[in-house]
Amino acid sequence: MAEGVARYLCSVAGGRKLKSVKIGLGELQSIDEEVFRFALAELLRVEGCELSEDSVVFVRKPAAFQCRKCGYSWTLNEVGLNDEEREAIHFIPEVVHAYVSCPACGSRDFDVVGGRGVEVVEVVVE
Repeated sequence: MAEGVARYLCSVAGGRKLKSVKIGLGELQSIDEEVFRFALAELLRVEGCELSEDSVVFVRKPAAFQCRKCGYSWTLNEVGLNDEEREAIHFIPEVVHAYVSCPACGSRDFDVVGGRGVEVVEVVVE
């Protein structure tokens, strides 16, 4: 994921200096910010688009769901998942349907409406 973000940032910079970056990390991915920060810094350095580590801001994007059956909306914090279940979802977010059901009606037919993947929220170049 860091490699894709690094390539995107370098393409946006277009030879100009990257000043700051804001990156959204989806809760379902359970990405370790420090590991991602280190990988991103190294990949940017290799690509020739260095950016100081303190210029990267991470924003956590909470996992949010909406039931297709009853319309109820909820977050991941509203359902109790153990560490093993969270880890399974981290590797394959689509398996959330195997571990989570709508708190209102019990249906497993729901949409993930937030908190997936990695998103470049803002890029500032000089």
